[in-house]
Amino acid sequence: MAAYDYDLFVIGGGSGGVRAARVAAALGKRVAIAEEYRFGGTCVIRGCVPKKLYVYASQFPEHFADAAGYGWTVPEASFDWPTLVANKDKEIARLEAIYKKNVEGSGGETFHSRAVLVDTHSIYLVAEDRTVSADQILIATGGRPAPHPALPGHEYCIFSNEAFDLKELPKAIMIEGGGYIAVEFANIFHGLGVDTTLVYRGQEILSRFDMDLRRSLHETMERKGIRILCHAVSESVRKTPEGKLDAQLTTGETLTVDQVMLAIGRIPNTENMGLEGVGVELSKTGAIVVDKYSRTNVDNIWAIGDVTHRVQLTPVAIHEAMCFVETAFKDNPTAPDHDTIPTAVFSQPEIGTVGLSEDDAIERYPDVEVYRASFRPMRHTLSGRDEKMLIKLVVDGVSRKVIGAHILGPDAGEMAQLLGIPLKAGLTKDDFDRTMAVHPTAAEELVTMYKPTYRVKNGERV
Repeated sequence: MAAYDYDLFVIGGGSGGVRAARVAAALGKRVAIAEEYRFGGTCVIRGCVPKKLYVYASQFPEHFADAAGYGWTVPEASFDWPTLVANKDKEIARLEAIYKKNVEGSGGETFHSRAVLVDTHSIYLVAEDRTVSADQILIATGGRPAPHPALPGHEYCIFSNEAFDLKELPKAIMIEGGGYIAVEFANIFHGLGVDTTLVYRGQEILSRFDMDLRRSLHETMERKGIRILCHAVSESVRKTPEGKLDAQLTTGETLTVDQVMLAIGRIPNTENMGLEGVGVELSKTGAIVVDKYSRTNVDNIWAIGDVTHRVQLTPVAIHEAMCFVETAFKDNPTAPDHDTIPTAVFSQPEIGTVGLSEDDAIERYPDVEVYRASFRPMRHTLSGRDEKMLIKLVVDGVSRKVIGAHILGPDAGEMAQLLGIPLKAGLTKDDFDRTMAVHPTAAEELVTMYKPTYRVKNGERV
């Protein structure tokens, strides 16, 4: 091992790569990490963190409106987009510095450079025009928004990366896509006063989520004023002489907007890295294929996070990083556990979910109990806001194990994190029933739904 410059070289300074580099360096390993753009990766720089900040910003109009029912007189408010962007930039710069400092503070070395594999133990640092060597190499380069080069006028469109830094807030926007990124940005822009249309090719937004959540959120978004067009895609985007964009849809309708945002999926960052040259296997989509321990088909090259063919979530990449260190440097082979992952959609209202949807549960279990409560949360009673909350538990009718929990409403993401613990532990509905409620809270519904709303046996609803 001493023949190499480093014990570990990490390519990619996002959440997964930084965690692996920091923890390995803290073990006394000689570690280096290269990032060609900014440390922090998608989540910190152009993903989860700025998105959540923009979600907060977009919620204030509803807070102002709701305040009247509680006796507050709120003067007419105004919003300044450049202020939000500038304050976001300050926070992102602070976090970026922390990510870099954490690696260096643990004894690792950082490079601001693109890194390309020369062979299975050599990495060329483009910015420094030199080659270094490493015993183990970890690829953690993440992903990026999928382009749409076949769309005439695609060059006029933006993606989630650009949406955070627009020079001015558009008056009207069309967002194409039905996943969580498209849905979250539709709610963000609408909350900031933008005329928003969501265009999705599928039957209902948010595929793979529980259908009750999907339908309820769709209805709520439309009541708020967001236009949602399903079974539709854009055929072309044309720039008008006035500087607007005309988006021609397959429905025959033309939308005239200031911006067209494409949120049609993400692809891994694996191009021009030398992966093919050293024999690393890639999937048809360009993702790095790894085994259960995050090892590629090349013995000393590993990959974690969005660049692989697994789950694309920041906490998953961090978990995979910790498992990688255990496997590669602690002689403790540890496979990441991708089962029962809690997640949230920061729409308005929020979605929090963990475990199986009702439809997936029905496919796997012959007897399924569904507990469902729909109600107006207490915070909306005095405000007069006509917005329902949905709480749903999916239970295996034979073992009584809770196999799915789904929430639509205020703080749903926070609840999903806590629900991940009992579902991961395999607790039963009887365990939920024995748990004392916290009153008055919306979450108390989770432990007070004693009788199933309905059952599904062998695929048929009873």
